[in-house]
Amino acid sequence: MTTQNNVLENDSRRQFIVKGTLLGGGLMLGIGALPDLAYAQIDQKYDPNTPTKVGDSEVNAWVSILPDETVFIRIARSEMGQGTRTGLAQLVTEELECNWKKVKTQSATPGQSLARKRVWGEHGTGGSRGIRISEDYVRRGAAAARIMLVQAAANQWNVPVSELKVDKGVITHIPSGRKTTYGKVAELASTLTPPDPKSITLKDPRTWKVAGQPYARLDTANKVNGTKVFGLDLQLPGMLCASVKSCPVFGGKLVSYDEAKVIKLRGVKGVVKINDNTVAVVADTWWRAKTALDILPIVWDEGKGANVSQADINKMMRDGLDEQGDFWQRKEGDAPAAISGSAKKVEAIYFTPFRAHVTMEPMNATVKIIGDRAEAWVPTQNGEGSLAALSESTGFPLEKCEVYKLDAGCGLGRRGSTQDFVRYAAKVAQAYPGVPVKVIWSREEDMTHDFYHPIAMAKMTAGLDGAGNMTGMHIKVAGQSINALASPQSIKDGKDVRQLQGLYEKGPDAQLGYTFPTLLTEYVMKNTLVPVGPWRGVNTNQNGIFMECFMDECAKAAGKDPVQFRQVLMQSHPKHLGVLNAVAKKANWEKPLPPGVFRGVAQFMGYASYSACVAEVSVKNNIVKINRLVFALNCGHVVNPYLTREQIEGSVAMGLGAIFTPEITVENGRIKEQNLDSYPLLKLASTPRIETVLVQTYDFWGGVGEPTICVVGPAVANAISAAIGRPVRNFPLYKEGLTLA
Repeated sequence: MTTQNNVLENDSRRQFIVKGTLLGGGLMLGIGALPDLAYAQIDQKYDPNTPTKVGDSEVNAWVSILPDETVFIRIARSEMGQGTRTGLAQLVTEELECNWKKVKTQSATPGQSLARKRVWGEHGTGGSRGIRISEDYVRRGAAAARIMLVQAAANQWNVPVSELKVDKGVITHIPSGRKTTYGKVAELASTLTPPDPKSITLKDPRTWKVAGQPYARLDTANKVNGTKVFGLDLQLPGMLCASVKSCPVFGGKLVSYDEAKVIKLRGVKGVVKINDNTVAVVADTWWRAKTALDILPIVWDEGKGANVSQADINKMMRDGLDEQGDFWQRKEGDAPAAISGSAKKVEAIYFTPFRAHVTMEPMNATVKIIGDRAEAWVPTQNGEGSLAALSESTGFPLEKCEVYKLDAGCGLGRRGSTQDFVRYAAKVAQAYPGVPVKVIWSREEDMTHDFYHPIAMAKMTAGLDGAGNMTGMHIKVAGQSINALASPQSIKDGKDVRQLQGLYEKGPDAQLGYTFPTLLTEYVMKNTLVPVGPWRGVNTNQNGIFMECFMDECAKAAGKDPVQFRQVLMQSHPKHLGVLNAVAKKANWEKPLPPGVFRGVAQFMGYASYSACVAEVSVKNNIVKINRLVFALNCGHVVNPYLTREQIEGSVAMGLGAIFTPEITVENGRIKEQNLDSYPLLKLASTPRIETVLVQTYDFWGGVGEPTICVVGPAVANAISAAIGRPVRNFPLYKEGLTLA
């Protein structure tokens, strides 16, 4: 072994990745050799994007410019692989008219935001809102900074602003040709009175030069070279680590534990009771904490939940379909009567299961408490939510707390509203004042104490006249409510509209794209002991399957082409129809396929965007091979087409996994699937060729991260049904005797 390789033997995993790639030259070839940068960042305590350094030539809250022309753009939203940081930076750069090559980003902390009267707006990053909710005030903030910078140059030269132009951060006086730069006037600009943001006219997106371009992500290099610091990697001086364990049965309680059995183990510092059903072991390394926790004698009171298994929950859902809905969300005419009097009646029952998030990075948070102040380092989807959880758990006022947002190794909704990871870390840190404590969930704990995608069933009934035209549609959904746990105040008079997401009469978020002669939509709330929460795509996922699979069954019963059958019912929904037509054209729907290959189609709306998909599959010996997926997406404005396509491709992995890979099930009150051996994720080899049409209408702002998941499953299921000659209704599809190649 050479001297160079010997250096690697005692390094941390992070240093091993960095040095290994640099010395070997393998991974580094793709982005160029960056040894100085990589080694310089090895010892950083957290990501260089966190936190914002207020006062560094700050022009306004959004923009800080250094004399060397480096432009720091402040981002309040979280980054977890979806590209929001890059997209928002492009929007700011567009209005600021700075040099993209000089742009860097900083994370605005929620504590700083609170101190400045929430100048950066909300910090939540979920519901595909990272860009669409903040684009207006972010762009206006950038435009205001540009106006101030140009005004500063005009003041220096004593010339009218109208005689100046700016390009890539260089300000030119047109009559004389004199030039200056943003870096040279930034300090003066920061002293000027900002313009009224409402008075600013923003650029027409059709003229964008930076926004709208397929620029590479700003955060790729440090992920590849190993310098990116995620929550699991964070190292702070004197830091302790903790592993947590909650009662395996939902609703169970902690009775007792015997700390004496583990306290003398190497590195163990102690055992902390977090709450009535959770305990943690603290040690100098996480592995020692976990090892001690595994052998810690714990007595649980499992409670009544120990008698509940999956069959009981499934029966509860099925029984719900025979009950009257808690409310009729939409009642347009008398659908049951119209269906009853129709020439043909079509009926189907669909089932979708619990799903776990399985984020690449398990839940974790680091908290340090000194005196009356608490700090947290968290991979979170909601910095303000983390700040509130830290304040509530410690009892300290918000102004005595701060949260440093770390890039998350995946979020998918799990790191949003619940914040249990912050609460746990805060409680453990209270037992060790003055010492940072990092709390990490094992993969087993993460998978068995998730907030799962809710289980649901739907009974779909429709009527057709003698010519195969729809006479009525009756949709009844029975399932678990996310709001019942996460936001009970949102349920008004027992009515939880959220569970019928995608079936709404009006937009802008999740409007149903069909007009039926008569329509009745019902929801029957059936809550179980299993905690549920947002899972990428949330309720459009199952509702898209229910609606679009049933539309194919109706088209077949009517003897009509699935696309043409839909088109007739979509004439009052031009944007829904637009993506359906676009995807049909791209997929050559009218052209015959080779023998043994079959198509399926689906369209749906979610997160203010319109999506459609065509799937091409072949099935042999009950093994499904997906050959091609074609998508059309209208999100109004496309800030970065490259990142948009990446998000669609990511939705394919989740959408296919949701209909093919094993489900989450309950056995004796606990989750049966505990790790990736029993709950595998979709493999790369199973992903098909993916093509995308981006339809831009420039008249609204829609989401990108979640909308297309809801059309993946039904499009593929419809193609499978065409291939095997019967509908598929029970998901995941191993229940239908089908496996994915």
